[in-house]
Amino acid sequence: MTDWNQRYLEGNTPWDKGAAAPPLLELLEKHGTEWFGNGLVLAPGCGTGHDVRALAASGLRVTGLDLAPEAITLANTHPLSSNESYELGDFLEQTWQPKDTLSAIWEHTCFCAIDPSQRNAYSAACARLLPPGSHLVGVFFLTPNAPGEEDDGPPFNSTIEELDSRFSPWFERIDSWIPERSYPGREGLEWTAIYRRNHHPHEP
Repeated sequence: MTDWNQRYLEGNTPWDKGAAAPPLLELLEKHGTEWFGNGLVLAPGCGTGHDVRALAASGLRVTGLDLAPEAITLANTHPLSSNESYELGDFLEQTWQPKDTLSAIWEHTCFCAIDPSQRNAYSAACARLLPPGSHLVGVFFLTPNAPGEEDDGPPFNSTIEELDSRFSPWFERIDSWIPERSYPGREGLEWTAIYRRNHHPHEP
């Protein structure tokens, strides 16, 4: 199991590119905030908060959540962009609750970082925290490891078919695309997807 806090303490965080994810910026430029709603947006596994600040700068109220204390400490060293905050907590812990009703979850590098055995717990957490009609908006890292590299992660590989299967008990995919903008080296390896929480769901 990865010691995420130790990774931040050591500065061993190659996933932190020092800026918001290009697919997120592309989504906001092309589609605005239409899928994020008017309530609180949660960014699980927010790290040092680059995506959180970009979402807040678009006029959204955002909470970044991370289980690594050092990540939250580093996130709080950045000047406030707008209406954002950070919280220490474990997204997969069933007792964790946001301080307000969510209107969306923004996913980026959290799903691919957790052990695949926790993926059902991740989708169930999304279902538990999002009310019907709200959205899970994410950019998913499908094949993070180049051919010939170890694929026992993190990050861990996934497929579109697996993602649809994991979320389908509670969500309907309403849009998706391969982002035109990516970090160097991730071109064609990421997938942006919009999942809407069902109105008549199974209980997570």
